[in-house]
Amino acid sequence: MLIALHKNARTTPAVRAEIAASAEPASILAQRFSITEQTVYKWRKRDSVQDRSHTAHRLQTQLTPAQEIVVVHLRRTLQLSLDDLLRA
Repeated sequence: MLIALHKNARTTPAVRAEIAASAEPASILAQRFSITEQTVYKWRKRDSVQDRSHTAHRLQTQLTPAQEIVVVHLRRTLQLSLDDLLRA
């Protein structure tokens, strides 16, 4: 079975589950798995051992209401997609 891990992941879900279930000190676990103590604390705190999404949760820019009205009007009038409207 292939596991889709984040490209920089240093641990697998099995290792993460072992970290979360272990009562050993973070320093021992960090040494055993060649990770930082901060990583041990992170996986102990999480509910899931799966990677989280790294996509943006919010758009970085927003249109003002006036800009939105202009864009909607142009799209309806010119019948262009957003990509085509950006080029125009």
